[in-house]
Amino acid sequence: MNSGPIDKSNLPSRHVTEGPERAPHRSFLYAMGLTDTEIHQPLVGVATCWNEAAPCNIALNRQAQSVKTGVKVAKGTPREFTTITVTDGIAMGHEGMRSSLVSRDAIADTVELTMRGHCYDALVGLAGCDKSLPGMMMAMIRLNVPSVFLYGGSILPGRFEGRDVTIQDVFEAVGQHQAGNMSTEDLMRLEAVACPSAGTCGGQFTANTMASVSEAIGLALFQSAGAPAPYESRDAFGVASGEAVMNLLRLNIRPRDIVTRKALENAARIVACTGGSTNAGLHLPAIAHEAGIDFDLEDVCDIFRDTPYFVDLKPGGKYVAKDLFEAGGIPIVMRELGRAGLLHEECMTVSGRTIGEEVDRVAGEADGKVIYAIENPISKTGGVVGLKGNLAPDGAIVKIAGMTEEETVFTGPANVFECEEDAFEAVQNRTYKEGQVLVIRNEGPAGGPGMREMLSTTAALSGQGMGKKVALITDGRFSGATRGFCVGHVGPEAAHCGPIALVKNGDMITLDAHKGVISIDVSDEEMAKRKAEWKGPRETIYGAGSLWKYAQLVGGANKGAVTHPGAKFEKHIYADL
Repeated sequence: MNSGPIDKSNLPSRHVTEGPERAPHRSFLYAMGLTDTEIHQPLVGVATCWNEAAPCNIALNRQAQSVKTGVKVAKGTPREFTTITVTDGIAMGHEGMRSSLVSRDAIADTVELTMRGHCYDALVGLAGCDKSLPGMMMAMIRLNVPSVFLYGGSILPGRFEGRDVTIQDVFEAVGQHQAGNMSTEDLMRLEAVACPSAGTCGGQFTANTMASVSEAIGLALFQSAGAPAPYESRDAFGVASGEAVMNLLRLNIRPRDIVTRKALENAARIVACTGGSTNAGLHLPAIAHEAGIDFDLEDVCDIFRDTPYFVDLKPGGKYVAKDLFEAGGIPIVMRELGRAGLLHEECMTVSGRTIGEEVDRVAGEADGKVIYAIENPISKTGGVVGLKGNLAPDGAIVKIAGMTEEETVFTGPANVFECEEDAFEAVQNRTYKEGQVLVIRNEGPAGGPGMREMLSTTAALSGQGMGKKVALITDGRFSGATRGFCVGHVGPEAAHCGPIALVKNGDMITLDAHKGVISIDVSDEEMAKRKAEWKGPRETIYGAGSLWKYAQLVGGANKGAVTHPGAKFEKHIYADL
């Protein structure tokens, strides 16, 4: 790796460090202890989502210091800054969840503004919780400066009564407690041991799904997503990421050179074969949008449909992120995909090597326990599938990992709820019936606003032993920890008078994950009549502020619930200004 000085004459930081007219700017840099040499080196943003809101973010500050060491070793000048995080585990099941998806775009926006305002030349982004991972990657692609992503790492599993547990077990225990199957004392014992360390929720929930994506899409160094947050080995990945971003700067390799249509397909494969979060069906189109690539929910689901599911991770399977790491991690999974011809090995990565070259450097094979051989998968189709039909013309998504073939077809009468709280109350009071399709509407990106996750409701159903005896559909989202026949992202959403707005109690709904169908047994004529009688979107209490602004700007879930026109409409590239 060339470690000589880098010519700054065409880099953004020249606008704040070079020439007599920038003397006032340099004064501010001297005030922070920078030397003349450091001022005239490339300035590298080291962005973290550190906060004290939850364990997923608490280790990011320490890891950022190792990144800064790597940048310095490679003759760059790191400039650390932070952005927000809204942590889903804390926000779940109440009004706070409306802020979660909104935070993804706020993260991308604030990282963009910090980079632009201070003219940084490159970016290393560290993130820990669900929305911060895609938000940080979106910022990298939007700015198109040389960038490396680094995951903060997963939490260690807790132990309860001789078995590994995660936060999913605690959410489901609430339902068991409500059903009278768990004592208050046992619930309190479980909550105290389920999360024993720093790090992100341990199953293949949204954060670990998007961490897997970061490697598969090429924006993170191989194996950097795997080590749990407490492991000291994460420091080595931090140093390596700092060195890598300086190498990318020298080679002028940028995120849009890496995040291509084929790279997005690789990322979708990883989600499918690991039984990852349905939220990837929202975040991959949003990431593509930042690169100016058409890659919507239907494209994602096409990949899901023909990808075997062969990595046995919670919530549908047995194991957690630590187990996957010890089995060789995402590189071994990618090797299995490559053996089946399901990997675009020519795609570039932030190491400067291709996916194929990186896979060839990895030792180890599928262990047959956590990672099955691809010719002997858990199931022949992906753990996440798309649905479409007269109830969701723009599509919907469901995770079927861990479900039997018989469990992936469901027909039942609708039981309609106008918001999540109403549905959760019905579950608490057991006022729903076995065989019903619970419909939760007005929870879409605009109508919510914020497209809340429904984990409290779905976990309570599972805890009551009803997870396989009812189905649930919503224009909102589901947590990566959700299991059972739970269909999210139904579009168009109710606020835009999608068919979900017109469902009535008792309407027969059919969900068929084999055929990819979501349908309502109501004639087109009757649906047209209901649409003509529709009174308009439900009024919310958000008439101002961030949530109001988001509701005005946000697009459909099938396109990623994005809030700006995207790279196709750019008239410049920040890195070239």
